[in-house]
Amino acid sequence: MTCQGQSGVMADEFTRDELVARLIRAGELEVSGEDLAEAATYFDTERFRFHGPDGFESDFDGLSAYFAAVREAFDDRSIRRGIVVAEGGHVACQTWIEGTFVREFTQSPAGPLPPNGKRVVFDLINIFRFDDRGRLVEEWVRTDDRALLRQLGAGRRA
Repeated sequence: MTCQGQSGVMADEFTRDELVARLIRAGELEVSGEDLAEAATYFDTERFRFHGPDGFESDFDGLSAYFAAVREAFDDRSIRRGIVVAEGGHVACQTWIEGTFVREFTQSPAGPLPPNGKRVVFDLINIFRFDDRGRLVEEWVRTDDRALLRQLGAGRRA
């Protein structure tokens, strides 16, 4: 598999497995917070764009702030990937991020929410676009915010 840059010129070549491995490692680092400097190396931090549910748009700094809020609010976090489909410089997959909700979650879809002590599963479908250097430059996410808010204890605010 090759990954094409914005110009369509093939610079470096990445196998499907290499792109998937990079995606998995970036996700592990963002969720764990283990090495945020390394996590940033998997992104084009200047050009990265995030496209979320309900028209939510962000850049790399916004995505990093979101994951910081997740790390602050949830203990015992984990991330796993399910079905992965790759085509050119795009990788699509199922993603589950889990954690125990023990502190205020400031970036829920309904705004700040108090903890409920329960295990919460963020169930996502992601599509990622890589540049010719194997860095993430774009991500689209779809999730069921109503189910997430129910787990977070937001009740009928969804």
